[in-house]
Amino acid sequence: RNLVGDAVEGMPWLGTFHAIGAKMLRRHAELVGLQTNFTILDTDDQLRLIKQLIAANDLDEKRWPARQLAGLIDGWKNKGLTPKDLDAGESEQFANGRGQSLYAQYQDRLRTLNACDFGDLLLHNLTLFTEHPDILADYHARFRYILVDEYQDTNVAQYLWLRLLAQGRKNICCVGDDDQSIYGWRGAEVDNILRFERDFPGAKVIRLERNYRSTGHILAAASGLITANKGRLGKTLWTEADQGEKVRVRGVWDGEAEARLIADEIESARRRGRKYKDTAVLVRASFQMRAFEERFVMLQIPYKVVGGPRFFERAEIRDAHAYLRLIQSEDDDLAFERVVNTPKRGIGEASVQKILATARLNGVSAVRASREIITTDELPARTRTPLSNFLRDLDRWRSVAVAKSHWEVTEIVLDESGYTDMQRQDRASGQTRLDNLKELVQAMQAFESLQAYLEHVSLVLDLERESGEDSVQIMTLHSAKGLEFPLVFLPGWEEGV
Repeated sequence: RNLVGDAVEGMPWLGTFHAIGAKMLRRHAELVGLQTNFTILDTDDQLRLIKQLIAANDLDEKRWPARQLAGLIDGWKNKGLTPKDLDAGESEQFANGRGQSLYAQYQDRLRTLNACDFGDLLLHNLTLFTEHPDILADYHARFRYILVDEYQDTNVAQYLWLRLLAQGRKNICCVGDDDQSIYGWRGAEVDNILRFERDFPGAKVIRLERNYRSTGHILAAASGLITANKGRLGKTLWTEADQGEKVRVRGVWDGEAEARLIADEIESARRRGRKYKDTAVLVRASFQMRAFEERFVMLQIPYKVVGGPRFFERAEIRDAHAYLRLIQSEDDDLAFERVVNTPKRGIGEASVQKILATARLNGVSAVRASREIITTDELPARTRTPLSNFLRDLDRWRSVAVAKSHWEVTEIVLDESGYTDMQRQDRASGQTRLDNLKELVQAMQAFESLQAYLEHVSLVLDLERESGEDSVQIMTLHSAKGLEFPLVFLPGWEEGV
């Protein structure tokens, strides 16, 4: 502003795609059926609204969960698709082809509420620009120059919006790195950067190839790997820094051997003067963290899991443990309270509190109180039936546990309780949780009994104190973007991971 003078018109047009989209939308809201004071729904409100629609359409929410439809709608909006743009294949993804109808109903309901969700901030702008060329021409005149950062992380809707906006003057500068496109899982399209020269013929491409942060050997190793990727623009990184230490590749038999090797390397580096905080263990997915956490606890190496809970503190692991504790001892009321309605069986919070109060009053366990209460009228029939089924399942699993190994029992419980299905239906993070549960089952095989395993978990959780500043950092590669560490371990570089 100081450089070009105070009277710069439109100086505040600086922000994320969605923030600028919201600002434009407030100016022209009535053209897409909204008022200028529209509200932007958060995820909770969005889910509540979708649940109402699912119920109004007589669909089983257990089979067709609101979270799944919310994920699909978000994906469609990221691709710039309105309900009328959906083809049969897209619509088929929910409730046997009713995806399009529910999406249309959802958009209508949002308009009635004078609201929009995050995806609408760009989707409505696409409608504005394509259906009202005069408005687009006004923005062409307003924006003489456009600068976009992290262009490789844009999704289809952002790309279409930007292309419409920039076609007027073609003074657009995009900064990005096709080799750093890591957000495909949330709709980012690396093709946006790959087709830039086609969209804007004559555009000047400046390759920023000098690297200021890494060393020669590491850059050479990285360049050697990435050249195998054919879907990239290509560049050759170089540095004036030292060649540095070479990348070391080590082969081990399994995850446990890998954890032992890395823990030994960390201790060895510490003896040479390195601090724990100089070290990062970067994994592809959270399930890989367990072996390292257990090894570090055993050797009393302080560590922090960055960007998420520790393995044994994850909700899905605690849920699985609660089922197992209840099979081992039906006196475990805390375990009962955690899983009696997980996944949802129709046993509401009020009913659970009534069972627990009855148990305390009679000095018995919650399971014992439940066995008594299902023979009375204290709970409504719609609650007594699922509670009775849950108790029957518990008894069956307990008898199965006598004949089968504890890890096989865990798999049976997770499948028969509906817990595995519940995770499969969660398109957002269900697969991550399923991977963690798979890792849990594998970890259990190292113990001779369920009791031995649960004792081990208790000890690990007891030892996992909050680490101080000087701690090894364990995190996923996504969480590590932009960070630097003198000593880095990259475990689990095998096919499929």
